[in-house]
Amino acid sequence: MDEIGQLWRRYKEASDQAVRDRLILTYAPLVKYVAGRLGSGLPSHVDESDLVSYGLLGLIDAIERYDPARDVKFETYAIQRIRGAIIDELRSMDWVPRSVRSRARDIERAIAQLEGQLLRAPTDEEIAQKLGVTEEELDESLLEISRSSIAALDELWSSPTGSGDAVALVDTIEDPHSVEPGGEIEKTELRELIGESIASLPEREKLVITLYYYEELTLREIGEVLGVTESRVSQLHTKAILRLKARLAGAPTRTDP
Repeated sequence: MDEIGQLWRRYKEASDQAVRDRLILTYAPLVKYVAGRLGSGLPSHVDESDLVSYGLLGLIDAIERYDPARDVKFETYAIQRIRGAIIDELRSMDWVPRSVRSRARDIERAIAQLEGQLLRAPTDEEIAQKLGVTEEELDESLLEISRSSIAALDELWSSPTGSGDAVALVDTIEDPHSVEPGGEIEKTELRELIGESIASLPEREKLVITLYYYEELTLREIGEVLGVTESRVSQLHTKAILRLKARLAGAPTRTDP
């Protein structure tokens, strides 16, 4: 058994606080990683050191709850807990302006209605026309929403059946396994629906999602790949998320022609 394995065995056998502290130090880089990823899309007044503090609480919770006997890597489990702790704290602060929330819902609703009518992904021109704004105003709204977003793929999504089960969108990318055994069939179906929705995104939006969540490139790095600004990448990411939300809310999922 390696050193980390021995630490886990000692902690689970005796709940030794000194051993727990060693585990916290061992896995602390996970907190920095998650805080950095979430912080990259948040307003400048949100301090990354605060995100790290919130994330440490999630790490401690993960260490206390983790069962080494389960066939799940601790890192996978911990990242979910760390991310959840940070997002919960940000939500409790409720710093996103109501007008921005309202604008995001309007765009999501417009996309859903257009996809239902057109049976394909609507263009920016069609979305703007539906909203009664110019394409430039739509771009400005997407950018403002992106600056107020909280890592949209980490949001929990309820099953379309209304059973109460939920799954994080990012689970469809990072890890197909769940720590909790209950409701796995329902969650698997939801993951498949989300995966199909991602696959049917317009190519540039799908590429942004793939590079950000699969390849873990930063928004700036994705901009270099696509030959566009970081702000444009943020707009593409936000638009992709709003499309996904619209489709999972009941709009038909079709591949673009």
